Amino acid sequence: MDQPERSEDPYDGSALIADPIHRYISFTVPYAAPDPCECTEKDLIDSPWIQRLRYIYQLQSARWVYPSAEHSRFVHSLGTMHVAGRFARHLYPFLRKVAPDVPSANYVEACLRITALVHDIGHGPFCHFFDENYLHNFDLTHERLGQIIIREHLGPLIRKIRRSPSGPFAEGEELDPDQIAHLILKEKGKDNSRLPRWLDLLQPVISGAYTGDNLDYVLRDSYMCGVAVGPVDLTRLIHYTIVTDKGFTIHKTGLPALHMFLNTRMYLYSNVYFHRTTRAIDIHLRDIFGETMKLLFPYDPRKHMDKYRLLTDWSLLEEVRSWKRSRIKARRRLGEEWSRILDRNVKWKMAYSTSLKARRDARGMAFPDPRHFERLIVKELPKQLRNVAFRVDMAPLDPRPDPQDHRSHPLYVYDPGTKQVSTEPLEESLDLLPTRLILFRIYSLDHRYDAVLSRAAAAVLNKAPSGLESTY
Repeated sequence: MDQPERSEDPYDGSALIADPIHRYISFTVPYAAPDPCECTEKDLIDSPWIQRLRYIYQLQSARWVYPSAEHSRFVHSLGTMHVAGRFARHLYPFLRKVAPDVPSANYVEACLRITALVHDIGHGPFCHFFDENYLHNFDLTHERLGQIIIREHLGPLIRKIRRSPSGPFAEGEELDPDQIAHLILKEKGKDNSRLPRWLDLLQPVISGAYTGDNLDYVLRDSYMCGVAVGPVDLTRLIHYTIVTDKGFTIHKTGLPALHMFLNTRMYLYSNVYFHRTTRAIDIHLRDIFGETMKLLFPYDPRKHMDKYRLLTDWSLLEEVRSWKRSRIKARRRLGEEWSRILDRNVKWKMAYSTSLKARRDARGMAFPDPRHFERLIVKELPKQLRNVAFRVDMAPLDPRPDPQDHRSHPLYVYDPGTKQVSTEPLEESLDLLPTRLILFRIYSLDHRYDAVLSRAAAAVLNKAPSGLESTY
């Protein structure tokens, strides 16, 4: 078949999306004389699975605390695609030196961009909360569902993409949905030996200490919430990132920019994602979410993907809004609770707050669960108050990448003085960052028992288990 003639218009086949964070995001669109064998980024963006992300909020509960935070996973996915593309263009010359079998630069750019675009495709309503309180029951995560969607539903479109915004692929190159699924989640127990090394070298752009994902959401969420945070020097971080024989590497000169980003991200976690009212709403949601899903979507999503595509924040909230008037008692009871959430009538009030810090010699984040502390606190309460309703909430903060985490992709540092690549400079510099800690809070139904709950909590935390220090 003869190829259609291409227009001499330099903008034929590409377009721009206006964006408040990145100003403009370029993407590929069909040519004026379209090639019937080609799909473009526009075709993928306009597909039902991607458009579904318009109806899933980026911030599941924090939007009830920060009124302007009404942005969606859709706009975040577009921003992540843009940042991943910037990484790809910058890293390609380094990648080519250590992985000679790497495909063309335009192919690699498209591979990372498409992966970033679909990295959240498996999310359900309330995003990560949905993973923990629903998908967990099926031994699933949104990443594993995303892999199914990529391979089985978006695969035909992905395979027909032939160019990135920088230009066409080399002859014979075709995007592989399996490679994109692998970049999203490295599957345990699966033989990945046939996957090319260049692909693994790029995985930290999608899941690592600083990625297209978290660089976009830190910038976007702070902007949309109206929260003043420290600067994120995106351009400097990308500029000082390289690929070496050992893997994903940051030049030592880029470490201050990394510190700045990690501190900013931690500030967002402590003040937005783990805001006291955000967590109070999550406690309320957790009480009713399991029963709600049994009525609304009692399925293994893998067996009902067409129904899952229609399950979003919007569809869930519109359904439960009507339950308050239901003739069915169980629905009516849940509907009354959902009405409180939708009316922002916050059920749980914070009675006590402190932080628990991992000691310098403690490994990981192996803190006891909240129920353990609840049982201990009950024992410290006066006998007449041991039936007081309260909840312990523990929100983990871990701002520091683990340079020794060889289970995934350690972050290496290039030292221009010694010409060495190792994790040691990172380990030394991480001492400048706050240590791992838990935001420890107690919530009750009102403030009548704040003092007694605080005294009981302080008594329990004075006997904090090994590996913890209370900082109250």
